[in-house]
Amino acid sequence: MHSDSQPTIKRESGDCRRLNIAAAARAIIVEKGLEGLRTRDIADRVGINIATLHYHVPSKEALIALVAESLRDDFRTQSLRRSREGKSALQRLQIEFDEFRETVHETPELIIVLTALIEKARRHPEIGTIMTPLYTHWRHQFAEIFRTGIADGSFRANLDPDAAALITTGALSDYWRQWTVSPASIDQVMAELVRAFIASQIPVSSKDRS
Repeated sequence: MHSDSQPTIKRESGDCRRLNIAAAARAIIVEKGLEGLRTRDIADRVGINIATLHYHVPSKEALIALVAESLRDDFRTQSLRRSREGKSALQRLQIEFDEFRETVHETPELIIVLTALIEKARRHPEIGTIMTPLYTHWRHQFAEIFRTGIADGSFRANLDPDAAALITTGALSDYWRQWTVSPASIDQVMAELVRAFIASQIPVSSKDRS
């Protein structure tokens, strides 16, 4: 049976292509480290040529920015799964800890990629420009929780929110790097942080996680 109609070719959208490029880059970083990231390897995994890859990510900085954007979107999606509305500051802190624990155990590749980029950013200002806002936003989230907690009585009245946020992100960051063997589990680290910040009259219990 003859037909004048032509078969419809489904073309991949630009957004979908960029997601695939970010996923391929992240997988290579997990396997080979940031130093092993090669544009040809990314193009091969996505199934595109180098020219098409460079159309979407014309430079190494653009590629790093795309990967950082994909990490930010994944963390945002995770955050939306748990409502913070109506929660006390202590409960919100526990939610942040729960999500960090979930990432460490269920999607460790996110931590591996994020750590690699942050370490690279320390030595390369152009990458630091991309990564600093992501890390700063994380620290500011904790600082806001501590400010709220001082106001609602969850945390010590003399707590410094910015210093407490730096201590918290520093402790969690050092845990995920795992560059030394530590006898303390992530739950022990988190529990100790909570004990350091809470008001003396506030007990730490399982109810704080609900």
